[in-house]
Amino acid sequence: MKYSNNWQSLNTRPVPEWFSDAKFGIFIHWGIYSVPAYAPKGCYAEWYGYHCSNPDGNENDRAYYEHHQKHYPGMRYNDFVSGFRAENFDARQWVGLFADAGARYMNLVSKHHDGFCMWGSKYSPNWNSVDVGPHRDFCAELSEACEGSPVRFGVYHSIYEWFDPLYNADPERYALQKLIPMMKELVEAYRPATLFTDGEWSHPSSVWHSEDFLAWLYNESSVKDFIVPNDRWGSETRGRLGGNLTTEYGWLGAADGNSEMIDRVSEECRGIGASFGYNRFETAEDYLSVRELVTMLVDLVSRGSNFLLNVGPTADGRIPVVMEERLRGIGKWLRVNGEGVYGSRRYCESTTPDTVYTKRGGAVYAFMKKPPRGRVVFRDVPYFPGMSAALLGCEKPLIVYEESGKAAVDFGVLYPDEIDSEHVFTLRLTPAEG
Repeated sequence: MKYSNNWQSLNTRPVPEWFSDAKFGIFIHWGIYSVPAYAPKGCYAEWYGYHCSNPDGNENDRAYYEHHQKHYPGMRYNDFVSGFRAENFDARQWVGLFADAGARYMNLVSKHHDGFCMWGSKYSPNWNSVDVGPHRDFCAELSEACEGSPVRFGVYHSIYEWFDPLYNADPERYALQKLIPMMKELVEAYRPATLFTDGEWSHPSSVWHSEDFLAWLYNESSVKDFIVPNDRWGSETRGRLGGNLTTEYGWLGAADGNSEMIDRVSEECRGIGASFGYNRFETAEDYLSVRELVTMLVDLVSRGSNFLLNVGPTADGRIPVVMEERLRGIGKWLRVNGEGVYGSRRYCESTTPDTVYTKRGGAVYAFMKKPPRGRVVFRDVPYFPGMSAALLGCEKPLIVYEESGKAAVDFGVLYPDEIDSEHVFTLRLTPAEG
């Protein structure tokens, strides 16, 4: 099908099925901002460059500015590039960790709002990771490391740039002369599976020429059959137009009462802590536990959404140990319970707070947030004669009973050594008629 350069046509393109099957991805915010690695608690460290040069802003702006003046007096934000050396970066190690975590795709921030590119873009000379700083092409290294792994390579790309003179003088000219050619260069050089744009809010999509770019992406690009763009293409598009719909640090609030957000393919993104970029001032109490992250994953998947979980590496190229521990904990859980996650679809809106559901093939998967014990009635699942049940990671035989037309299972007493799972427990219910 050929798509026209208007939203009515572009919005008819279905999100490629692999994305709805994948469910779990890794976001990577890593760049110049990883050198100061600072934000006030609850704020974004990747916005350091903007806030540290804004002494007249709000309380948070002033916190960045005062931190910068105290620790880096007389230093420009761009000067941090000399400290971005990535000497301990190992692309295969990163991708191996993401695979162990059970992720099926990743989004590297190829360019954040500071304009620094993580590949040698000809549209950003002397402000990219090949020409200055580490002198390495991170898009190339990570895309190559993903080959042959279960993790697909994808990118995030900021539409606008804080400090670009052309953008600040004439946003539309900037879009035509730099933004669009740069995105085409990025897509054709590295063939990403995802394109997560951001920074769209200042102007409508017509200024960015988003419809023209997406028509090219869907009709002519080498990735037209599998790439997944998002919905951040102009001030009027988020939650409405484009590819998958995105939310950030707040799926539940965004979805309440919004049937469009539930019915469309969607993705929630957030950090393990409060910041996307590495904030070395966050402490252990600022990071979600494995249990909290697994619970968030099943809540999102039960609503038909993907979960894009961010890591913020250090300037020298290491993923902080606490983040690695969380990822490996999620992977351990997915190795037991993943059949109810990968390839699943939304089953229903749960009426029981401690249990949510997915469906896959002829089975319904009930994710129980408390260890099962005794007789449990699954009030959202109709009973069918001959239904079977299995608790993933447990060999104990289970029998399905009928209670007021609903499926019920008697788990009896389960001892910890009888079940190879924790945090959230997954029951597979298979109707006899499949």
